[in-house]
Amino acid sequence: MKNIVAGIIAIILGLIVITFPLFGVVGAAVLFSFSLIILAVWFLAQGIAELDISVIKGLLYTILGIITLIFAIGIVYNPELFSFVVAFILYLAGIFLIIAGFLALIGSKETKTGIWPGIVGILLGIIYIILGSFAIEPLYLGLLIGIWLIVTGVFKILE
Repeated sequence: MKNIVAGIIAIILGLIVITFPLFGVVGAAVLFSFSLIILAVWFLAQGIAELDISVIKGLLYTILGIITLIFAIGIVYNPELFSFVVAFILYLAGIFLIIAGFLALIGSKETKTGIWPGIVGILLGIIYIILGSFAIEPLYLGLLIGIWLIVTGVFKILE
């Protein structure tokens, strides 16, 4: 019963986000920024605590905390920055998956699974890069978030 309710909520949220894509991007950006703010506060606290032990380490933690805080605030006020970060991560993951796929193909003769892990890695890497191309635009990122919510909701209901 919980899965059905969670699935219905995810589908409704997905439809809302598809209808208003920037709403989904802003919501995701705010959540991401909140976690960065928590991390920045920890870095700042760590920096202050470390000043007594190691001035250099304390200053580095403090600088890292300030940079993280600036980045978090920037994401809240500029959803395009969040879209850029998401696209960059997708590109990077895609490149790593393609490299891992080729490595798996090179070593496929020594494994029981053969070439399939390599092929799957390369295909997933290409898909990640394509998604990164769409995610760079906040409107498309919102649509991707909405589609993900709907697909997740359907699978929750089917569980």
